[in-house]
Amino acid sequence: LLIQRALSPAKISSIKINEEAKRVGVYLKPNEVSLAIGKGGSNIKLAGMLIGYEIDVFREMDEDEEDVMLDEFNDEIDQWIIDALKQIGCDTAKSVLVIPIPEIVKRADLEEETVAEVIRILRAEFENDTKE
Repeated sequence: LLIQRALSPAKISSIKINEEAKRVGVYLKPNEVSLAIGKGGSNIKLAGMLIGYEIDVFREMDEDEEDVMLDEFNDEIDQWIIDALKQIGCDTAKSVLVIPIPEIVKRADLEEETVAEVIRILRAEFENDTKE
């Protein structure tokens, strides 16, 4: 209950607690992830301090929804950029593609050209899938 309230207004789907490692896995619907993390990760950091556990946020995926984890693009996108996107709750290609470029620039503190290149790479992945 404390975890749910600490991450409010995000609605948590499920929670997995690892007492030994002092970590909590929080599972949310894709549209709730940015609410839980907050601007620059502030909500998630404060919630973690409040409960005394490291909080890991996971996006629930629909079985019929095809998506690709950002880590799979580490040969085309620098790891520090992937890490910056993960900090704002974007851990999959589609989670990045649904956010407008100016918002990603502001929230992830990345250059607009960098974000535009990332978007180009991610879109190319899905265009290739539809051509096959």
